[in-house]
Amino acid sequence: MRKLALPDEILLSIDKPERYIGNEVNMVWKNPRDVDIRFAMCFPDVYEIGMSHLGIQILYDMFNRRDDVYCERVYSPWMDLDKVMREKNIPLFSIESQEPIKEFDFLGITLQYEMCYANVLQVLDLSGIPLLANERTEEDPIVIGGGPCAYNPEPLADFFDMFYMGEGEKQYYRLLDLYKENKKAGGTRLDYLKKAATVPGVYIPAFYDVTYHEDGTIESFEPNTKEAPKKIVKQLITDMSSTDPEAEYNYYPRKPLVPFIKATQDRVVLEIQRGCIRGCRFCQAGMVYRPVRERNVEYLKELAYEMLNSTGHEEISLSSLSSSDYSQLEELVNYLIDEFHGKGINISLPSLRIDSFSLDVMSKVQDIKKSSLTFAPEAGSQRLRNVINKGLTEEVILKGASLAFKGGWNRVKLYFMLGIPTENEEDMKGIAELCEKVAEVYYEIPKQERNGKVQITASSSFFIPKPFTPFQWASMCTKEQFLDRAKVVNTRMKEMLNKKSIKYNWHEADVSLIEGLLARGDRKVAKTVLRAYELGCLYDAWSDSFDFSKWQQAIDDTDIDMDFYITRERDVDELLPWDFIDVGVSREFLKREWENAKNERVTPNCRMKCSGCGAARFGGGVCFENKN
Repeated sequence: MRKLALPDEILLSIDKPERYIGNEVNMVWKNPRDVDIRFAMCFPDVYEIGMSHLGIQILYDMFNRRDDVYCERVYSPWMDLDKVMREKNIPLFSIESQEPIKEFDFLGITLQYEMCYANVLQVLDLSGIPLLANERTEEDPIVIGGGPCAYNPEPLADFFDMFYMGEGEKQYYRLLDLYKENKKAGGTRLDYLKKAATVPGVYIPAFYDVTYHEDGTIESFEPNTKEAPKKIVKQLITDMSSTDPEAEYNYYPRKPLVPFIKATQDRVVLEIQRGCIRGCRFCQAGMVYRPVRERNVEYLKELAYEMLNSTGHEEISLSSLSSSDYSQLEELVNYLIDEFHGKGINISLPSLRIDSFSLDVMSKVQDIKKSSLTFAPEAGSQRLRNVINKGLTEEVILKGASLAFKGGWNRVKLYFMLGIPTENEEDMKGIAELCEKVAEVYYEIPKQERNGKVQITASSSFFIPKPFTPFQWASMCTKEQFLDRAKVVNTRMKEMLNKKSIKYNWHEADVSLIEGLLARGDRKVAKTVLRAYELGCLYDAWSDSFDFSKWQQAIDDTDIDMDFYITRERDVDELLPWDFIDVGVSREFLKREWENAKNERVTPNCRMKCSGCGAARFGGGVCFENKN
C-alpha cells in the first residue's frame, strides 16, 4: 500500500493538502521497482497551474504507454509547505509514488514562463539535487528542460544538464532508449550526455563554450565536444492529420488526469492545431511553432467523446493560438453542439476572431449574461497595428463589437501593449479613443434593444522583445517610461465621454523588467537568478509574492547592467545568446520583418501568401496545403 510522504499533522496544517496526495481520476499506477526508467515531470508552479498544462498531460500519457517507463508528476510546493519541508528536512516527492525526486532517473522541467525561474531552483533545492549541473554526481537525476522558454536556455544554462528544443513526441522515446542502453552497458552520466547530444533537438550547455567581446556582447559560441552539433534544430511533428493509428500525432491523452481541486483550466482540452498563420511580430509562439499543422477533424470528434467520457468534465475547450484559422472549425463546432446538446456540456472557444460565425456559435454555447467577449487589438492606432503586423483594422474591431452588442453581449475586454517599437503619444492616446468608439457602437443600438449598460475593460501589458521574433533586436522601455505611457493612456481615458463605462488596468512594470532580462539574457544572467533565489525570490509569477527589491539586489550583487540587456537596441549582425538554435524561421526573414515593421509594412498571413520564412523545410503543414 502506498504511504503518503506527508503525515496527517502536516497535511492538516497546510492550505489545500489535495495538491500533494495524488490518486486523482486517471492517475497512472505502476510499481516503481518494475520499470527501467523513472521520469519525474515537473511544472515549476503550484498544482492548480501545472495541472492545466496540456504539454505535461500529453507527455505523461506518452511516457506511461511504455511498460519500461514510469512517468510521475511534481509541482512547486506552495510557500506554507515549502517552509515545513525545509524545517523538517522532508525531500520533495512525486505525486504518484510519493517517493523522493532524487531517486528518479530524470527530472523534466517545463519552462513556460520566465517568472517561474526561481521556482525551478526551489524544486532542485527541495529535491536535494545540486543547483549547479557541474556539481551533480552519478546519484543525481538528469535534469532536462523544455517548453517555450527553452528557446533561450542561457539564463538557466548553469542549472540544467540538457534542454530539448521542440515537440516532445518527436525524440523523447529515443532519449529514453539511449538512457537504457547506456545504463545496461555500465556507462557513466557523461557517457549518456554525449550520446544524448547526438539526438536532434538536444542541447547540453556543458558541451559549449562562450567568449565575449570587451563590450559584453558574445564573440563566439562553439561546441567543445565532438558529439555536440554547432546548431540545435527544433523538432516538430509534421503530420498531425494522418489516419494511421500508430502515427506520432496520436500521442494524445484519451484519459487525461482530472485534478482533485479546481484547476485554472478545469476542463477537457482538445488541441485542434499547432502554430499560427498570422505572423504578429511581437509573438514568439507564432514564430517558433511554425508551420501551422492541423489535426484531423474526425480524429478530434473521436477524441472529444472519449475524453469527456473518461473524465466527467462538463466543459470542452478547443486549444489553438488562433482557433478561427482552423479550416474545419465550423464542422467540428457544429458536431460538438449537436452531439452534446442537452447533456450539460459547455464548449469553450478561446482565441476566436469576432465575426458573425463565431458569435452565432458562442450564442449557442455560452450564457450571454455571464460571459464577456475579448478582442486583442494590441495597439490603439492603425499605424502601430501595421508595425506589429496585427492584421486587424479598426473597421473589423468595431464591426465585431457591433455584431456582439446586437447579439446580446454588453461586456467587452480589450487587450493592448505599451512600449511597442516606434510608439508615439498619438498611438497611446489611441487606446482610449478606440475604447470610446467601441462604447459609441453600443449606444448606437436603440435603447429598447440594449442589454443594460456597456462595460469595457481595457488592459495593457508592457512590450517585451522576445527571441526569434522580428523585434528581438528592439530596445525595451525602462520602468519609468512604461509608467509614463500608462499615465498618458489613463489621462486620456478620463477625458472620454463614456469614461464611466470604461475601466483601465495595466501590468506591473517591475515584473516586465525582470521578464525582459530573463527572456533576453545570456549565461551571465544565471548567477543573478541564483542570487535572487538565495535572497528569497519565489513564485515571482504571483503579484502578491513578487519582490522587485530582492531582484534589484541580486542584479546589483552580480554586477548585471540592466541597460545592456533591456534598453539597448541590438545590431542585426550581433551574435545573440540564442543564435545557436535553429527554429526553422530564418534570421533573414526576421531581419526583413524588422525592416517591414520600421516601415509600417504589413506582411500577408501564411494562407494568403508565403513569405519565405523558412519553415517550409520541415516538409509539412500550411506550407504544403493545396500542393500536389
